[in-house]
Amino acid sequence: MAKGITKMIKRRLAGAYVSSLVSISLVLLLVGVAALLIVNARSASDYFKERMQVSVILAPGVDDASVQACRNVIDSLPFVKATSVISREQGTKELEELLGEDFLSVFAETPVPVSIDINLLAAYVSADSLAVVKAALEAVPQVEEVESRQSLVEALTANLSRISLVLGVFIVLMLFLSVVLIGNTVRLSLFARRFTIHTMRLVGATRAFIRRPFIRRSVVQGLLASVLACSVLGCALYFAGRGFPQLFAIVRPWMLAAVGGIVAASGILICMVSTYFVVNRLVSAGNDSLYY
Repeated sequence: MAKGITKMIKRRLAGAYVSSLVSISLVLLLVGVAALLIVNARSASDYFKERMQVSVILAPGVDDASVQACRNVIDSLPFVKATSVISREQGTKELEELLGEDFLSVFAETPVPVSIDINLLAAYVSADSLAVVKAALEAVPQVEEVESRQSLVEALTANLSRISLVLGVFIVLMLFLSVVLIGNTVRLSLFARRFTIHTMRLVGATRAFIRRPFIRRSVVQGLLASVLACSVLGCALYFAGRGFPQLFAIVRPWMLAAVGGIVAASGILICMVSTYFVVNRLVSAGNDSLYY
């Protein structure tokens, strides 16, 4: 009879431990998403900024050697990330696709000039820096006109600022909910062991002695939950990357490692702190409160 009761208690405690582990893992998944947004916020912003292009229109009649010389000069400028030459033939084809062949048939020769599309470094994609960029490009001898697309850059900067503000509020809410939910999960898990804690107190065990095994168990639980949460997050990123390959241009391996470290540290720390306070409260609880 006693063995049966002991097995039943062990099964209940094991079930409570597993359900607590799964609950903490799901909450840590929110922490992982928040950490991923924090760590990759700058990288994502830089990615979109560096997709912006400045177009340089070259003077009419430039030959291939002059075009290449101009491109070499532009490539040497400190704010340039990458360049690509748009030849007359390529520009004419793009214009025909946009406006139709009939539109260009009225011209004796193609009016499309040779141009160079420039991707700037993210640090220079701002309203103030574009003025400096434009002046430097206009000083190149073969350049006739620079299309800086300043209004588009200003709109991009404003939208990124708004998105960052919304994400910041979202991240704070997720972190707050994570702390509260993990704390409640730990409290409910330890409440099932309240009689064990009470028995240890009755035989004269100190608070530190009572806390020690529970805190040690909470460290293991937090670590296991963080591993489970990181595994789910990693699988989600893998499948998302298969459908959206550009994701891997934003999310770098070291960033994933940082997110994993943040999740593991958060899981262990929150579980330890919650366990510390809950065990202290249960040790101080009166006999009557153990039944409610």
